[in-house]
Amino acid sequence: MSKKSGRDVLLENRKAHFLYFLSDFMVAGLVLTGTEIKSLRAGNASLSDSYVTLRNGEAWINNMHISNYKDGTIWNTDPLRARKLLLTHQELRKIERELTGTGMTVVPTKVFLSHGYAKVEIALAKGKKAHDKRDAIKERDAKREMGKALRGQGKDGD
Repeated sequence: MSKKSGRDVLLENRKAHFLYFLSDFMVAGLVLTGTEIKSLRAGNASLSDSYVTLRNGEAWINNMHISNYKDGTIWNTDPLRARKLLLTHQELRKIERELTGTGMTVVPTKVFLSHGYAKVEIALAKGKKAHDKRDAIKERDAKREMGKALRGQGKDGD
């Protein structure tokens, strides 16, 4: 079986864009078992409330839910287990440097397939305050209203 080329996005964490200011995006490999990758390809996973931690010089993704594969028997694993991320030493040091002493965290934003391998896009994140979230809602609503107005203008035949 040949490996696919390009990027096939499986999951997106839209909630992260609303809750955090995101910066310094990185792509990391994801260590999965056979039944987990099958379940992930079937779309039975969720990134909500997931986050990245550093332990013993390694990055781990926590609270990423990958449902048990329906045809998996004894090979199914715990859906919420911590999964290892594959990053270079330079990337790990950069993340560690950014996290020390600041109000930053690391959150996953996307899970995708690249040439047949599961990858995670992670980003450094700083939490938004309530007024920042309100501003984001106002901006989103304004864009929606402008889009409706532009679509309505084309229908009138002006």
